[in-house]
Amino acid sequence: MDHSSQPLPPLDTLRAFDTAARTGSFSATADALNLTHGAVSRQIAKLERWFGHRLFDRQARGVALTPEGQRLYLRTSEALSIIADGSDRWVDARGSAVVRLTSIPSISGLWLMQRLVSFEGTDRPLRIELTVEHRHVDLETEGGDLAIRCGRGRLPNRISVQLFEEFCHPIASPTLAQRIGSGAPERLLAFPLIHDSDASAWRAWFATQNIDYRPRPQDRRFEDYNLVLDAAAHGLGIALDRPPMTEGSYHPRRIVRVDEHQVKNPVSYWLDRPLRRPRPAAIVLARRIMAEVGVHPDKAETFLAADS
Repeated sequence: MDHSSQPLPPLDTLRAFDTAARTGSFSATADALNLTHGAVSRQIAKLERWFGHRLFDRQARGVALTPEGQRLYLRTSEALSIIADGSDRWVDARGSAVVRLTSIPSISGLWLMQRLVSFEGTDRPLRIELTVEHRHVDLETEGGDLAIRCGRGRLPNRISVQLFEEFCHPIASPTLAQRIGSGAPERLLAFPLIHDSDASAWRAWFATQNIDYRPRPQDRRFEDYNLVLDAAAHGLGIALDRPPMTEGSYHPRRIVRVDEHQVKNPVSYWLDRPLRRPRPAAIVLARRIMAEVGVHPDKAETFLAADS
C-alpha cells in the first residue's frame, strides 16, 4: 500500500509529545528540549487539535497520558527508535576521528580486516566505519571518505591511486590436486574452473600459454571471491590464487598450488577518494593504507593533494 499521500501529524510536535509522555511533565520537557513551558504546551495543543482529542490529562503534579495518548505513544516511540537505530552509523563518536571507508566483500574479508587494527592505530587513533558493498558507492553524495576497489583503472568523479597488482596461479584442494597432477596446461580444462563475476584472470592465464579459454557450462561462477576460494577448498574445481590479496588469510592453508605458471591479473587494486578535499582523518588513513602496500611517497602526496 502506498502511504505517501496520507496526511501526517505535525512532525515538529512529536518530539515534545514523546518527551512529555516519558517524563510526565511539560516543565521537564521544556528543560530537556531547551524550550519554554508555553512553547511545549502550544506544541501539544497543536498535536491534539490535529488528532481531535486530548492526549494528556493535565494534573496538579504534571501530566498523564489519556488512552488515546497511550496508543499514540506506543507508535511514536517505536518510530523514533527505528529512526535513531538507522541513523547511528552516521553519528561520529565523540573524541574519535571517524573515517568512512567502503570496499567490496572480498577485499574487506581477505585483505582489509586483518589490517584494520593497525590502520586504526594507537598514535593518532582513528575509528574506521567500514561499508561493505558490491556496488561502487557514490562518495560525493553518500558521504564516503575513501574506497578500496578492484578494477581496470580510474573512475569518473573520483581521484585514484593504484595500490597493488596481483600475480595469479591455479590452486585446488589437496585431493583434487592429486587428480590434476602435473603436465601441460590443457590438463586443467578436464576439470571445472572456478571464477567470480570476472573470468578475465583465467583468460589471461591460458592466453599466455596460447590457449583460448572461454567459460564453459561445467565451470562454476560465484559473485564473491571469498566463495571462489571456499569452493576450491571443498574440491568443487580449480581456482586462481590472487596474492598479495590472499596472503595472511586462512584460505592458503586449505588449498595447494597445482601449476607453477603465473600471470598478472588484468585488474588491480585502487584507493579512491572523492573530488572534495579530504578531511584530516581521511588523510591519515590514506597514508597508512598507501604505506602498507609501498605506494611511492610522490604518488601518495599527489593523490592527497590533487583536486577536481
